[in-house]
Amino acid sequence: MQDTPFLHEIFKPQLFSRDELELVLDQFTQVKFKKNDFLVRAGDVTNYYYFLESGFVRSYAIDLEGNDITSKFYSRQDIVIDWHSYFLKTPCKEFIQALTDIVVWKITFSDFMKLFSIEAFREVGRTKLVNDYFGLKNHTVAMITEPAKDRYKQLIKDKPDIALNAPLKHIATYLGITDTSLSRIRKEIAQERD
Repeated sequence: MQDTPFLHEIFKPQLFSRDELELVLDQFTQVKFKKNDFLVRAGDVTNYYYFLESGFVRSYAIDLEGNDITSKFYSRQDIVIDWHSYFLKTPCKEFIQALTDIVVWKITFSDFMKLFSIEAFREVGRTKLVNDYFGLKNHTVAMITEPAKDRYKQLIKDKPDIALNAPLKHIATYLGITDTSLSRIRKEIAQERD
């Protein structure tokens, strides 16, 4: 059994029998990616999902005008995945790229399916999926109903390290605004704090 403190943060030993935990941990492999490496490219059918141990990742799509638009940021303990491609075996419509050097733990689809009979494993997955869904839903509704400044404040609250580690142009596209607008919002917030 792999003895990794990080995986024990995800799969809490008290929720599993010893044999279950050993089986779960043995299915994961640690992988390192360099900044700007792709975990997934648009058009790929994904066979892995990753738990992010360290670093930052983003997913993005190319719009009809050829612009790169960030759809999600990932940080520690997030599952880095294209759910649709992983489970339905369809080509991805997005790219998933490391923003920094990263360490992840990957599992194949076939190994994932081996673990699905373990109730505690299913619960971890269900909780992560539900949280991802609510995060996506909240972001989608916020893009329609909230000013950009409020969306930026929410991003800082939810993922404070992203504001420090992601390029402004990626944050701006995630918020649906220009780099210039984001710079103005950041200045306004800084002035409010003074």
